[in-house]
Amino acid sequence: MYRRVPPKPTKPDPLAVLRRLTPRDRLLLSWLAEHYLLSTDQIARALFTSPATARMRLTILYRIGALTRFSFSDPDGGTPPFLYTLGPVGLHLHPNAWSDPDNPKAKPPRSHIDRARRIARSQKREHTLGVNQFFVDLHAHTRTDPQARLARWWSEHHATDAYASARIFPDGHGIWQHGQHSVGFFLEHDRGTEPLRKVLAKLRGYERLTEFGPRYPVLFWVPNPARERSLQDALAGVPTLTPVATAVHSPDPAGPVWTLTSDPGQRLRLHELPSDHGPAAGTNPNRYNDVRDLTGDAL
Repeated sequence: MYRRVPPKPTKPDPLAVLRRLTPRDRLLLSWLAEHYLLSTDQIARALFTSPATARMRLTILYRIGALTRFSFSDPDGGTPPFLYTLGPVGLHLHPNAWSDPDNPKAKPPRSHIDRARRIARSQKREHTLGVNQFFVDLHAHTRTDPQARLARWWSEHHATDAYASARIFPDGHGIWQHGQHSVGFFLEHDRGTEPLRKVLAKLRGYERLTEFGPRYPVLFWVPNPARERSLQDALAGVPTLTPVATAVHSPDPAGPVWTLTSDPGQRLRLHELPSDHGPAAGTNPNRYNDVRDLTGDAL
């Protein structure tokens, strides 16, 4: 029998780096496949206990091709933060990743660089980072609250596809668990740039959804108290099948910051909002790994 070991290949194995990816690395890559990009600070807040350790690990992932990064000049002369997206290894693991924030039906990118260019040039880039910050802050909350868990985090494109028959276009969709409470929600990340009537028109689709699907609260995450008062005043006394809640941007969206338009006299925690999972309540939601199991700082 022929037993001679063949010689070592002269070309490097492009998949050898996969052995270096930890479960936390793979979770990060799955987020970037779904949500396009995250900043250094966002990744550190969600997945690491030390910003320095986060920067070191991200540098390693960039150098082995798991991530691609870019930044823009700072008009104030400071050091601009890196924004991370999938590198060639990350795109190999997620070949069907969303490829264009502005046009989800665009042709697949020719390479990870092509995909990164689309994301960097996107008119929705800052909005995407703002939406992702909301969910990053929820993940950060789970690290200090053992009863809390973000069981689902879907992007705008994912949620739009999943609920296409209702013609809703949320900025994000999640399922938040706290103890025995499970609250689904649709996020509308408001930056105060759209006319109020256009913002309120978005509720029509969510009302249609209640006819056959879940009855999840619609969360208007607004930039300042004045904008919140305007929304609350516009919806005062207006009956809606969908619960509607407002809150001003803060570092802890899981906390007592939410005001229902039907009951503006109190502030509720996210898990205290009314939520009905609808006909599919018995099915197991599409879950990500629990971040608390993946936050060790080994490099």
